[in-house]
Order: sequence, then C-alpha cells, then structure tokens
Amino acid sequence: MGSVQHTMNRSSSRSRRGLQQHNVVKPINFFCHAPNAEAVSIVGDFNKWHPNANPMTQQLDGSWQASVDMKHGHHRYAFLVDGTMTLDPKALGVTRDDLDNRVSLLSVS
Repeated sequence: MGSVQHTMNRSSSRSRRGLQQHNVVKPINFFCHAPNAEAVSIVGDFNKWHPNANPMTQQLDGSWQASVDMKHGHHRYAFLVDGTMTLDPKALGVTRDDLDNRVSLLSVS
C-alpha cells in the first residue's frame, strides 16, 4: 500500500558524523498506493499523531506522496487513509504505538 524512500546525505569525513549526526534533519519521502482514497496523511510520533500535520499529495498515477524532515533515530508512523490507520507494507518493521495499535517503524540515520 505504501513505501518510504530515504534521501541520504553522506559526509566524506567520519569525524563529522559522531554526535552531530543526531541533530541532522533529513528529508524522508513517503509513498502510499491508495488510488481510490479521498485523503491521505502521515501520522507518527514525529508529529504527535496529528492527522493534519503531514497531508500527502495525490500523484497522476493515483499514489500519494509527501516529504517529511526527520531527525536521526527510530520513528513510529502510519498512513491515515480516509481516516483509517494503515501500515506501510514496505516499512522497516512493525511495532506498537502508545495505545497498543500496530504501526510501521522507520529508522533514519
């Protein structure tokens, strides 16, 4: 139903990585295949699960796309497709949110 594409910027110097890497914000491209949906957004711990924080834009092929700036670490998320939380089948894994719902897992490094 969806997928995540990481956009990475790698430094040629290992000395620059270290602790600075934790403060780096990277654009993460999210894709969700839901051609019949009226509205799709991304919800997750990075936006406090707010349904209007990261709306997705429908593409010509019917898929939905959004780019979200994210910090280093693991992030829990889901697609909100017409109000229904939907797992990303191409996610790193599946975990639970604070309400024990199954959600997708993303690692940003």
